[in-house]
Amino acid sequence: MELTRREFLERAGAVSVFSFSWWRLPWPADGQTDPAERVAEIPLIWMATGACTGCSVSLLNAASPTVRFALVGNVLPGKRLALAFHTTLMASSGDMAMRMLDRVVQEHSGGYVLVVDGATAIEERGEFCAIGERDGKPISGYEHIRDLGRNALATIAIGACASFGGIPAAPPNPTQCISVAELFERERIQNPIINVPGCPPHPDWVIGTISALVLGGLGALKLDALHRPAMFFGSLIHDNCPYRGHFERGEFAQRFGDHGCLIKLGCKGPMTHADCPIRHWNGGVNWCVEAGHPCVGCCEPEFPFEESLFQPVQPAQLTFPGTYPAAAGDRRRQADANTYAAVGMIGTAAFLAGVGVATAAGKIGPADAEVEAEPGTDREKGDAPAQP
Repeated sequence: MELTRREFLERAGAVSVFSFSWWRLPWPADGQTDPAERVAEIPLIWMATGACTGCSVSLLNAASPTVRFALVGNVLPGKRLALAFHTTLMASSGDMAMRMLDRVVQEHSGGYVLVVDGATAIEERGEFCAIGERDGKPISGYEHIRDLGRNALATIAIGACASFGGIPAAPPNPTQCISVAELFERERIQNPIINVPGCPPHPDWVIGTISALVLGGLGALKLDALHRPAMFFGSLIHDNCPYRGHFERGEFAQRFGDHGCLIKLGCKGPMTHADCPIRHWNGGVNWCVEAGHPCVGCCEPEFPFEESLFQPVQPAQLTFPGTYPAAAGDRRRQADANTYAAVGMIGTAAFLAGVGVATAAGKIGPADAEVEAEPGTDREKGDAPAQP
């Protein structure tokens, strides 16, 4: 779904105004609202470190529900999410934004959700990424994630970079970028981590994960071994790919633009866990493979891979017959070869059968001849004693 400049400003403006004044919404003056009708705010702090802002753009493209409803509407009666800090979307900036961040942390310690967007640099004490200042000195992204992560209700790593390192952490990685999980391990932080990978992640994955966390806690997410929500990353792309039938029949695209399974062109669908084929992107219009491009595996820790993105991979749960099933053009030649082989086998069998018959006939001995000889034959006359 494409946005005009006006539509973008309207959507971003709604989020910006809300993010600037979130703490004023839930509690009207005493006596004006029934306590049962009061709305509890759950602050959301979105901290971008080594990121390209693509994850934020994806968030704004949320269609059902829209990002405006998710961040302004009530998730449950009496409960609401509140985007309290987001350097790209918020209206405030500079010292005002940092004061608001400090206030959120002080008033809601242990009750806010931290969202991290991007890998975090550790080289040169993390000074390659600084967000705000304290006492005239820049605050590194590393310090923010470390301090905010210790007191968060939970930390959600959004995108491939925050989840597994992604492109910033690819060799040679000059800034020594690391993922949120690696940062927490370095600092021995035990708070829960939820990974929502993707480059970028689908907006449904972001809003759905945050909403599920608020509604049912970590148990509602059913995280896999890589801390990804199973409801979005529980199956392989290969399992639901519209080209799966072509794979089974051995019909593979040999070059871009060909019709057929894209695995020979480097599609990572057989090893990538995500629901892209059934969810679709851009408001449900299409997704990477349906647009003719191989899956690049951006939801897996190996992304962006040490070799080419177009290097073929072996399916994680499948075994190819041989190397690949015979392609359509090869099956005719294979059938001819099979026919020739069958004829040869029949001829060989007939030859061996003839040899067997001859061998069996040659094994008849003299004793057997005497038994089988007919009276009056030469053999009998020659062997019999003379008659008087």
